[in-house]
Formats: sequence, structure tokens, C-alpha cells
Amino acid sequence: MLGHMERWRAAGVWAFVVMFSCAGLCPSDGVFAQVAVRGAKVYTMAGPPIENGVVVIRDGKISAVGKSGDVAIPEGFRVFEAAVVTPGLVDAHSVVGVAGIYNNPRGDQDQLERSEPIQPELRALDAYNPHEELVAWVRGFGVTTVHTGHAPGELITGQSIIVKTTGNTVEEAVIVERAALTATLAQSARKDEAAASPGTRGKMVALLRAEFVKAQEYRAKRADADAEEPTERSLRLDALVDALDRKLPVLITAHRAQDIASALRLQREFGFKLWLDGCAEGYVVRDAIKAAGVPVILHPSMQRSTGEAENLSFETAAKLRAAGIPVALQSHYEGYVPKTRVVLFEAAIAAANGLGLEGALETITIAAAKILGIDDRVGSLAVGKDGDIALYDGDPFEYTTHCIATIIEGKQVSQGERQ
Repeated sequence: MLGHMERWRAAGVWAFVVMFSCAGLCPSDGVFAQVAVRGAKVYTMAGPPIENGVVVIRDGKISAVGKSGDVAIPEGFRVFEAAVVTPGLVDAHSVVGVAGIYNNPRGDQDQLERSEPIQPELRALDAYNPHEELVAWVRGFGVTTVHTGHAPGELITGQSIIVKTTGNTVEEAVIVERAALTATLAQSARKDEAAASPGTRGKMVALLRAEFVKAQEYRAKRADADAEEPTERSLRLDALVDALDRKLPVLITAHRAQDIASALRLQREFGFKLWLDGCAEGYVVRDAIKAAGVPVILHPSMQRSTGEAENLSFETAAKLRAAGIPVALQSHYEGYVPKTRVVLFEAAIAAANGLGLEGALETITIAAAKILGIDDRVGSLAVGKDGDIALYDGDPFEYTTHCIATIIEGKQVSQGERQ
């Protein structure tokens, strides 16, 4: 990481210059800006960092990346300057926009439906609020893309969504309408009441297994051309069939090693595409995770180490990455205001505990984009990709650094010093 003196020297050389108006803070008006970004150091995440780099964005897409002496800035383009430039950050799992900034269950807390344990038909698309204050808040730290939806807490909580942190409507924000089927094999999905179900780990896995078997039978009946009567449509089973057909990944939140093993067992039984989520004890079973070829969306580095997460480690991200397991970091969900963490800070802790700056930056940019299947658009600064960029006045993982601007598809969507 940059030292304090080097950081401020870089900031002095590349002071942020405002050469643009503040009109049109969100790219929802259909008109793309023509802009260029200069950085004393540009982390493209598509190759080595570029000293004195330039990124040119034309019509919302990156049209050129390289050293300042090799890349000409077209006349009339608005120019941003910063000490450090990175791709817009990608939060691999959150509840932002579904959970709100306030603790008001009837108003802005749509992240968890408690009426029954299995609800795959619920869609985050129908609950996401692009005007939620938390969306703007995380955007101010350089977060431009979020995989968001339902919080862990029931066996199957619904279908997640991937959005840009801008837009006037969910349709304008959305990248992927149905990103994953979210499930929970953790204490939060177990019922405390004696007669309530599921009350044990065995019951949780049995219920999930039973639902996937029902989906298999439903799929077979709907495919039977000789059936006397058509099978009645089921939104619940349709979602599970999409998971069985690997059209919809299954994200399973599990922290204990035994619960991670159960998730891997279900994946072997039914063949769905699995994303492991949480994984506080993932380092204990990393050989099994590696053998399964499953990525991990790791818990926030600074998650409280209590309950199922009592054995978490700041070094887990580095250990999993060293084992060859794809790893991304996340903000996740917090039960207290402001309801979310910030992946920038979570990655900073991982950077100091084995990942290093570029390794940690990878977990919240290109690695996250690859796991989510959106790396053709975001996660790195490369020609043809979306013009999503975060600008900082120093090392992004230094506590005293500020995010001085966030750009999405060539439009400035956040400005000022966010720390």
C-alpha cells in the first residue's frame, strides 16, 4: 500500500479537477457523457497497474486504456483526475435496496419474508428500491454494481438480482433480473419453537432435498407429451427447476464446516450450480470446496465473530485464494443501522491479512464479476466494458483516503470526499 507521504504526494500531483457540470447525476436520461479519467495509478484489473494512466469512455463504454503518453483524450471530453483509479467496485452479496437504511419493518425492510421457510418464487426484482438511501451511500465509496436480494433467515428466501447503483427505476438499474436462488443452512433458518419446522440441521437438509425431488417430478410431468392433463403451473417449482437445469445458481449461506459440507452434498445430489456464501469455517474444508469447483462469496472480514461465525479469520480470503478457490467479498446484511457494510473496508482488512492490495482489490472487482457471470461488462477497465470507475485521492484501502468521485457508464453519479 502507498505510504502516507507517497499518498499525499500523489494526491498533490493529481488533484481532483472539476471540468464538468454537476447536471445529470444518474445515467437514466439515455444520454451518455463523453469523459476521460487520468490517474497517477490506474488499477485496470485486466493487467498490471498503469502509472500515469488514462481511461477514455465514449457513449458509456470504455474506448481506450493506457499510459497518458499513448492515449489521446478527444477534444471536448470532460476530464477527471485522481491519485488512484480503479474499476467500479462490485459487491458480491448484499441486501441494499431491498433492506433500507432505517429499522422500520413495515416501511423499508423487505429483505426477509417470515411467513414460511421455503419461498423460491419471491423475486428481489419486485422489492428493489433504486431510490433507497443505502444505494446512494455505498455508491459514494465507489460501489457501482451490487448483487442484492433477500437476507439469510429462511431455508429458501427467494431470487436475487444484480443492479447498477443508479437508475430511476429497477428496470434502469438491473443487469440480471434473476441472479441466484438464495438459501440458508445456518442457525438463522432454524426455528426455536418446539413444534416449528425446521428445528434441526437434519430437518433443514431434508426439507431442501424434498423440494428438489418435487421439482424433478414436476419437470418430468411437464415434459411428458403423453400426459392426459397438463400439469398445473407452479412459480415455486419453476424456480427450483431452473436451479436443477443450472439456469439459476443456488447461493447457500453456511458458516459451520458441517453445513458447508451439507451444501456440497446437496450440490452433488442434484447437480445445480452452487455459490457458497458466508463460509466462516471455509478454511477448514477448503480441499472439499476446491474439489467441488465451487466459488465462495466470503463473509465480511469484520463480521462479528460470534455464534456460527465464532471461528472466522481475517486470513480466510487469503487461504481460500491460495488454495485456488475463486473468492469474492461482500457487504452482506446487518441487523442494525445502516443495515450494510462497505466492501471497500472489508477488502482493506483482507489486504492486510494475506491478500495484499491487488489481491484484495480483485475480490471486489474482477473476481466478484466472474463469479456473478457479469465480467463481460464490469469488474475491470478494458475496451468495450461499461465505463464504471471509482476515483480516490490515495490508496483506496488507507483509512484516510477519500472516494472523490464515482462514474457509472460515463456519468458521474457521486462526487465529494467520502471516507
